Amino acid sequence: MLAGPGWLLDEPVELDSVRLIWSDIEDPVPSLGPVDHVLPLTDRGERYADYSRAVRDLVRPRLLENRLSYRLLDVQSHNGLALTFGTTTFFEVFNVKQMIAHEFKAEWLSSDGSVPSWDSLPLRSALGDPFDPRRLLMSPGVSTLTIRRDKAGEHRFVLHERDSAKVADGGGLCHVMPAGEFQPSSVAPADVANDFSLWRNIMREFSEEFLGNSEHDEPFRSFERARAEGRFRLWHYGLALEPLELGAVQLTVAVIDDDVFDRLFAHMVTTNDEGRVVGAGGRTDMPFTEEAISRLDPRLSASALTLLRLAWRDRKRLLPPAG
Repeated sequence: MLAGPGWLLDEPVELDSVRLIWSDIEDPVPSLGPVDHVLPLTDRGERYADYSRAVRDLVRPRLLENRLSYRLLDVQSHNGLALTFGTTTFFEVFNVKQMIAHEFKAEWLSSDGSVPSWDSLPLRSALGDPFDPRRLLMSPGVSTLTIRRDKAGEHRFVLHERDSAKVADGGGLCHVMPAGEFQPSSVAPADVANDFSLWRNIMREFSEEFLGNSEHDEPFRSFERARAEGRFRLWHYGLALEPLELGAVQLTVAVIDDDVFDRLFAHMVTTNDEGRVVGAGGRTDMPFTEEAISRLDPRLSASALTLLRLAWRDRKRLLPPAG
């Protein structure tokens, strides 16, 4: 993963300390310049207009919806982490990431696996500073490492294998769970305003990915109660960029007491709309140990591995002894 100045924090901060700032300023969408060299052809020999249409026609993932997303406009960390957002759409960001990734992949293949020169990567070169939201369109999703805090110290975490047939990107990789786009639940102005919350976004993803719910009222009340009791804690590590697609992600950790976890997720699903839960020995979680993290390394997405390594480094802070 790549991190710009002030993006990745030296230590995790509590989720509520992260300030979200709304901006109504309509910043123009950055242009990368000519893109024909990275767009595929239709079966009629015509150039696709964008990657979202090509993926819809050729890959046909089960989940590919152009929803409103929160667009990152600024990152400040000199006085606590503050993130400024406006709006964009999922397809706008997805198209940029796919073009940047495919440009690199094409050059890498044509040079027999050698690192391409900057001259052969005009889109990536045109960005200049990839950490500047004025140069690169970003909508940082939220990836949450969920740890079941065990009274006896046998902590465990939840891992998700993304199904290539169901998702538009990241198929075949194991990722932390839940993880999703930072989006409102609808385009209604009330939802755009009310859902501008990391906590609400994370709750919605827990409800969908862990419980398979489309209706969220009851889980939300239970999550809120557990959090108010101090038994469902959330931390934020800041942001990072995935190096191939230059996709931004927010890195968060949820620590849930074992009995609360077992109650909230008594009916946890083993498969969902994006893939399956990875477990061992009949369980739907993995031991939170250095050995397990190292063993899983080749199967993990870059952001999942980053989160696990950070959380393992900071385990004394995140997982103080019970009592």
